[in-house]
Amino acid sequence: MSYEEAKKRYASVGIDTDAAIAALKKVPVSLHCWQGDDVHGFDTDPDMPLTGGIQTTGNYPGRARTPEELMADLDTVFAMVPGQPKMNLHACYAIFDNGEWADRDKLEPKHFKKWVDFCKQRGLGCDFNPTFFSHPKCDPLTLSSPNPETRKFWIDHGKACIRISNYLADELGQPCTMNIWTGDGFKDIPADRMGPRVLYRESIDEILKEPYDFSKVKPCIESKVFGIGVEAYTVGSAEFALSYAAMNTDKCIPLMDNGHYHPTEVVSDKIPALLAFFPEIALHITRPVRWDSDHVVLFDDETKEIAKEIVRCGGLNGRVNIALDYFDASVNRVAAWITGFRNVQKALLNALLQPVDELKALQDGGSFTKLMVMQEEMKTMPFGDVWTEYCRVCGKPADGEWLPQIEEYEKKVLVNRV
Repeated sequence: MSYEEAKKRYASVGIDTDAAIAALKKVPVSLHCWQGDDVHGFDTDPDMPLTGGIQTTGNYPGRARTPEELMADLDTVFAMVPGQPKMNLHACYAIFDNGEWADRDKLEPKHFKKWVDFCKQRGLGCDFNPTFFSHPKCDPLTLSSPNPETRKFWIDHGKACIRISNYLADELGQPCTMNIWTGDGFKDIPADRMGPRVLYRESIDEILKEPYDFSKVKPCIESKVFGIGVEAYTVGSAEFALSYAAMNTDKCIPLMDNGHYHPTEVVSDKIPALLAFFPEIALHITRPVRWDSDHVVLFDDETKEIAKEIVRCGGLNGRVNIALDYFDASVNRVAAWITGFRNVQKALLNALLQPVDELKALQDGGSFTKLMVMQEEMKTMPFGDVWTEYCRVCGKPADGEWLPQIEEYEKKVLVNRV
């Protein structure tokens, strides 16, 4: 079926496909830099193991080892994905020149100037994340450590990241979502569950005393059920993170990562619940599999439902800040990046092609039989033709066209990284 025929089919249920395509082209989706190098960064020994609940598996050839290699891989991704990407950096991706080095509590905006230049040349905004893991000063706790010296180091790191986020927002002219997440917790049953959480709260309070313009810098508090090595107890639980955000709506927003909840919980249901109270939220879109939270995003049911709730709740008008968060070293890392980004774009486009008002009217009117039938029949609408048109309008390859280019990039570039 051609796009023109698909356009007519959607018009029969009140959907303007051209308008959906135009709307999606403007939606920023933040692309996480850490998929390209297995979350190593550039500020510590490259052979240092990941810690703090972070782990990658696999040894597929081609991991980026330098800022230049990582940026080259990102450019390859940008050439293959439609829509409006935005960069997302971790603090450990600071770039030092001429033998200079600064520990995380002493990081400055100048250590991210090359990233700013990179984003400016490509018309990108940039989000940011303090890096509270994979560092000798994790004892193994960070912001919740009972050691005042440890806490101060990590509080100072958080404050430095506020200043860097201000710099990114000012230089790039787009808001910067700054996400606070730590892997603080215990492998086995703790004797004190409240004490670390009080210290964690106090530490975040101190970080957020650093001056920033809340319209430009959006600090977030992210939770997790557990991480590797902290299976019994996580300080930053869902209840903690959401409560903190709810008590501090003038200076931070909640962030939900759909890999950070119990297996039977779905973030798609949480989005409208939070938007009933918060003017703005943030998302990390990933794919959980059992105890792992960071598989490559697929065009699966939950990704589709997350996108539907974003659209239904008016989240594309700036109320929902969307970012990706996954890292897989068992497959071609560049292809993984592209696959996940394109699948989020597919999910958002699919959501924009739903007759939201009509479906809501059926629900409100109690016409549940017709609602069920219509929802099912929308699944066989010619979505693929609209997706292909969206790729064409954005000047990007359609499905079936981009992987051969990545395979060629692997042969020419990635396999030579030894």
